[in-house]
Amino acid sequence: MMVRVNTWLRRLLAVSLIASLAACSEQSLYSGLSEQEANQMVATLSVAGLEASKQKLKGNEFSVSTSPDDFASAVQLLQDNGLPLQKFDTLGEVFAKEGFVSSPLEERARLNYALSQEIASTLSSMDGVILARVHLAVPPKNDLSDKATPSSASVFVKHRAGVDLSGNVSQIKALVVNGIENLPYENVTVVLFESSGTYVPPVVSASASSMPLANPQQMSLLPIYLTSSSAGIVALLAMLLVIALVGIRIWRSRQA
Repeated sequence: MMVRVNTWLRRLLAVSLIASLAACSEQSLYSGLSEQEANQMVATLSVAGLEASKQKLKGNEFSVSTSPDDFASAVQLLQDNGLPLQKFDTLGEVFAKEGFVSSPLEERARLNYALSQEIASTLSSMDGVILARVHLAVPPKNDLSDKATPSSASVFVKHRAGVDLSGNVSQIKALVVNGIENLPYENVTVVLFESSGTYVPPVVSASASSMPLANPQQMSLLPIYLTSSSAGIVALLAMLLVIALVGIRIWRSRQA
């Protein structure tokens, strides 16, 4: 009986040690993500052969982690693929009611910012686009003149390597012109930049909620399977079991 207890004691000590090491073996990449963003990032890293897992935080927020050895490569790969996705302010968010009354100049500046955000968000949804920014120059109205000064716009688009967006420049200009007041077509400048990074095509749906919360690589010891997200809990339970078994062994030795 004592031999069997000693054998289980050694095994539980090994499980505790491995679980403790696994709990500290990951480094956080991003936090405060939606589940869709976390799934996209984990899928992109996994397809590229990098270790990745997502962890659920408070509320509906998630974080994505990787191994320390893969950290630098993971950050670069996610940036090359435009992840995490850009966050844009909507018109409703920009013009949310506040306690103070804004001046006409402030209201106009907020309107121009909101419009640029809306247009950039639309451009970012185009296939192949990694990053899109829109800069507007909208002169204030001159009440003493019947002729309005025309507006102008500059559009920056960073796209994936191998994607040719030169044929879409006219559509991009038309989109901007139709969204901004008094903006002539010839006053819109579109600049395209090709990314030099590595693009990893997605292989799973970004909205899939079945993405595992733990690292797909598992450690098997005894009939127990450990993952990086549950390693800390398993380590604690294993240590408690070890303490209990040690106590039983001491009690039995005293009884003998």
